[in-house]
Amino acid sequence: MSEVRDERKTVLQSRMTDLGRSPVARYREAVAGDASLAKWICFEAVVLVSTGLPGALGFAARKLLFPTVLAATGRGVAFGRNLALRHPHKVRVGDGCIFDDGAVLDAKGSGNRGITIGNFVMVGRNSVIGCKEGDIRIGDRTNIGINCIVHSESQVEIGANVLISSFCYVLGGGRHDFDRVDVPIIQQGSTTRGVVIEDNCWLGAGVTVLDGVTIGHDAVIGAGAVVTQDVEPFAIAVGIPARFLRSRVTA
Repeated sequence: MSEVRDERKTVLQSRMTDLGRSPVARYREAVAGDASLAKWICFEAVVLVSTGLPGALGFAARKLLFPTVLAATGRGVAFGRNLALRHPHKVRVGDGCIFDDGAVLDAKGSGNRGITIGNFVMVGRNSVIGCKEGDIRIGDRTNIGINCIVHSESQVEIGANVLISSFCYVLGGGRHDFDRVDVPIIQQGSTTRGVVIEDNCWLGAGVTVLDGVTIGHDAVIGAGAVVTQDVEPFAIAVGIPARFLRSRVTA
């Protein structure tokens, strides 16, 4: 029997608010996705035992238990307190990564690959690395500051040695259609092209990178800028919307 969706809601809203499904089923889909019942039970046990555990004991417990629910975990990874995992079987973490307290790794999606994080990546406190059917790849030695959001509805690629300062938003999606005025925007669908941030870039505090943008390698984006179009390699861009200021390469 085919699923009937309320056209006044998005697909996700319809699934999560379908009163014909039990709260447990909806919760399981949101948190564990299509993982088996055994894997879901294992995940719930790991969360119960270790997620909120404080101090060195908590770090040790998460270091031991989180790899049992993630798709892949490298050596020497540190998971902070109250780290939130969603669809953990689609999260891959390299060696030496550090995730501060309150971070979120959300690989949500029905057919996506999820989140792949390279070696020695740092994710700051309360930062969200989240998919909505999309994929996210983060290269080696990249540093994401506190209270950042990296969101993907298709593909977000962040290279190696990228410095993303606090309160930055990287939005690989959210380009909602709004041509019709007789239909709420939420019902008009959206398009997404993804985001690429190449190696060695620096995003200052409070930068927003919108969908469809490529930031070339070794570029610098000034604090508070809103990047709406591509930025060339070695460029310095500032302002709202971000404009080319000068090149870092001297003649």
